[in-house]
Amino acid sequence: MRKRLILVSACLVGVNCKYNGGNNLKKKIRELVKAGKAIPVCPEQLGGLPTPREPAYLTGDGYYVLKRKAKVLTKSGKDVTLNFLRGAKEVLKLAKLLKIKLAILKARSPSCGLGETYIRGEVSKGDGVTAALLKRNGIIIYTEENFQEFIKQKKKKS
Repeated sequence: MRKRLILVSACLVGVNCKYNGGNNLKKKIRELVKAGKAIPVCPEQLGGLPTPREPAYLTGDGYYVLKRKAKVLTKSGKDVTLNFLRGAKEVLKLAKLLKIKLAILKARSPSCGLGETYIRGEVSKGDGVTAALLKRNGIIIYTEENFQEFIKQKKKKS
């Protein structure tokens, strides 16, 4: 039986897809991809945004963006809400196709943030757009800051 894949933010495995053209490489997460246990995705690129791109922030929690009660704006005020929604939907489509139930996403990202994200230009309580959509669909999410908890739980079960 094939083991289930984990969805990971592409920037965490060294893909230069951050807004500034860089990445947030975490070697332990990259090792999951190298071992065939994880698949990298960048919701912002999947939503059609270029790299590099202007930094963006939410006007409300990612759940409000999903309900179209908040927007995603760039630093200069350009509305990129539809790109963020499109990217989140593409990530969810991929997760469903591959029967993925777990994700490790970039902390505080307006797409991937879990529990904290950039709202009105400041780190605030809330989820990013993709994290909110994945959570709504039953996918368990960790960030690069707490995914070791998942590893420890998995070892306990073994």
